[in-house]
Amino acid sequence: MEYKQHLKKDKKLAPVLVEADHVIKKRKNTPVRLMASIISQQLSTKVAAIIFARFLALFDGKEPSCDQVLACSNESLRSIGLSQSKVHYIQNVAEFFLTHKITDKQLYAMEPEAIIELLTQIKGVGKWTVEMLMLFSLGQEDVFAVDDLGIQQAMIRLYGIESSTKKELHTKMVAISSKWTPFRSYACLHLWQWKDQGAV
Repeated sequence: MEYKQHLKKDKKLAPVLVEADHVIKKRKNTPVRLMASIISQQLSTKVAAIIFARFLALFDGKEPSCDQVLACSNESLRSIGLSQSKVHYIQNVAEFFLTHKITDKQLYAMEPEAIIELLTQIKGVGKWTVEMLMLFSLGQEDVFAVDDLGIQQAMIRLYGIESSTKKELHTKMVAISSKWTPFRSYACLHLWQWKDQGAV
């Protein structure tokens, strides 16, 4: 694929790209995708998937509308294993999307910086959460999740990055990743895969 030809110019990254090609595509129902990201915060992938399945089960196994989420009681949402703060954050997402009449189509057309600025207004939604949304749901091919622990660990190992502060680490990571543009999302996907296979 085109992205691999570009990323292989980085000789240290090239060996990480041997796995099958990744495909980045747009997914519908952005508010539910954002709710799923909130559910997954500080949880393993496996546990997050179980709780999200329970979340959908509250709505007969279907992805709910924002109105349906707000009509669901706090007790029901807590019963699936969500903390009180996550319940509030999920409700905040539903309220924000309804109040501002935000659509998938609108978000697909926005620039990354504008998406981050818009959605981080929601209490409980940080920059990393929006970056995951852009990468996995909005079809953005040039997202670099500098705050992601997995990406940090993979890049420290792969590039031998040494740093004494988080700011220094971020600066070095961003400098390395700049050569991956406009395909930084794919680099992140391959780095996660490489790390998950035990390279780190």
